[in-house]
Amino acid sequence: MYNFKALFTNPARLLPFLAWIGNCKNPKILQADIIAGVTVALVLVPQSMAYAQLAGLPPYYGLYASFLPGIVAALFGSSRQLATGPVAVVSLMTAAALEPLALSPELYVVYALTMALMVGVFQFSLGVLRLGVLVDFLSHPVVIGFTNAAAIIIGTSQLSKIFGVTNYEKGEHQYETIWNVVVTATTDTHMLTLAMGLLAIAIMMTLKKLAPKAPNVLIAVVVTTALSWAMGFAEQGGSVVGEVPAGITMPVLPTGVQWDVLVQLMSTAVVISIIGFMEAISIAKAMAAQTRQRLDPNQELIGQGLSNLVSGLFQGYAVSGSFSRSAVNISAGAITGFSSVVTGAVVGLTLLVLTPLLYHLPQATLAAVIMMAVINLVKIRPIIEAWKVQPHDGMVAIVTFMLTLIVAPHLETGIVVGVILSLGLFLFRTMRPNIAVLSRHMDGTLRDAEAAKLSTCDNISLIRFDGPLYFANTGFFFDTVLDRVAKKPNLKFVVIDAEGINEIDATGEEMLHELVTRLESLGIELLMARVKKPVMDILKRSGFVEHWGRDKFFRLRTHAFNYAWGKLEEGHKDTCPLHIATPLSDEEFVEVVEAEAEAEATIVPMPPKDEAEVQKAES
Repeated sequence: MYNFKALFTNPARLLPFLAWIGNCKNPKILQADIIAGVTVALVLVPQSMAYAQLAGLPPYYGLYASFLPGIVAALFGSSRQLATGPVAVVSLMTAAALEPLALSPELYVVYALTMALMVGVFQFSLGVLRLGVLVDFLSHPVVIGFTNAAAIIIGTSQLSKIFGVTNYEKGEHQYETIWNVVVTATTDTHMLTLAMGLLAIAIMMTLKKLAPKAPNVLIAVVVTTALSWAMGFAEQGGSVVGEVPAGITMPVLPTGVQWDVLVQLMSTAVVISIIGFMEAISIAKAMAAQTRQRLDPNQELIGQGLSNLVSGLFQGYAVSGSFSRSAVNISAGAITGFSSVVTGAVVGLTLLVLTPLLYHLPQATLAAVIMMAVINLVKIRPIIEAWKVQPHDGMVAIVTFMLTLIVAPHLETGIVVGVILSLGLFLFRTMRPNIAVLSRHMDGTLRDAEAAKLSTCDNISLIRFDGPLYFANTGFFFDTVLDRVAKKPNLKFVVIDAEGINEIDATGEEMLHELVTRLESLGIELLMARVKKPVMDILKRSGFVEHWGRDKFFRLRTHAFNYAWGKLEEGHKDTCPLHIATPLSDEEFVEVVEAEAEAEATIVPMPPKDEAEVQKAES
């Protein structure tokens, strides 16, 4: 829960900008922030209009979503360089959610504003309740699979504007629509529009290569807009932005949204909230690592939530942190959040004074801006690397990628299935954790007997369980122990090395009761060594320790061995494979190290000289 008491002693918790606003008194910092803010604005103005078009809204709604939301996010978020505003993925998801619902352009706008408010309320609530951890359910494979698919969907969705075709049939799925666009373009391409789009792409690609620091997007917009005006592009059938209402919008609540529509928008709003925040926090973390800045995910949720609330109130749509503009911001020298305030001020100035200049801006140029912005999001290498780490992680990424492409524009389906698949595979892995029977190696350490090909004791079995002991794997644990008992008919003691057990639930505790009873009926005593405090506290609270006996728990494995050796016949300790062997001479140890290094390419630790050293190492 949000710590409201701390607000009275530390106002910066409520107003994070108080932590950096004083730095702006430094002329060098102020100058750097102003330059960075203006630089970002030069990218944001055309890009926001393009993203609004992607969201299915008139382009100038992108300017509304760029004016105040970025300022609010900078003032109330914890990141000082994060640039908030319209982004490609959120814009696409907004369009996918609203197109089936809105029966008129007016309703479409109302639903978009409502969606922004719902996203803001959800994000703000998560931040206040300190629930930023929820975004961790989106695993890396799900994110890379979805991002790659979304980038392809976003890029291909602009083909109709690049080719200048409008009389194509929309399909139920994105791939059907794209195919219809391509078929229509073979006969109905507006060549002037295609030329304008290709010119914009060529300008941006050339400048990006030859002059990386130049505002290539702004230059492409200025050149194509000037060319459009000079040649009468609109009169020749080209599509342009048209009239952009001048002035800054006033706050107003969207009205006329029916309850059943609100219910349908809720699920999409939740998905946009999580995806948008995941994108924002990923960028913020990357920049915080570079600037050594402290980042608070929950405060960032509050900042993003407030920015979306403001966007919805001031005629904007859902926003998030932008990869590209944040990179421009920090590379331009931004030090504090004041750079985002400057960016918002420039956008506001554009709305007040410069809107007439946008009339002749070709729609094909905006489509080219979107395509160039998302092309860098298509990255196959992370999927390959995920496969190398764990094949099932690679499979999750591929399934999410393919499913998102197939079900588009219903993007949330791919994400939900990816999350469920990730959680299911995690559960499956923890159902069968590693269980090793240990024995003493000649160097004095205890190792996996099967892997190291070591002999084991007929009377004492040391078993290590590597994982939490909970409902999904208790049966596996129980069966493994009994299988070990069946292989050793003379077994008298089973020692559980519990160092790898980090937690235990009620099913695991009940299983231990049953295991003790079953082993006692076979004349076998169960001992536990190296039980961690959180697990031990649970076993004490449940009464298991009192019922079983405190003398069955040991801090060290060696103590458990001594307990067992004391109850077995005299002389067993000296021949037991679990007893430390006679220390090797230096020459013998060198031979063992060289042999193992050659066979396994591993480094063998120095052998302990006596049993006291073993106990010290274990502790």
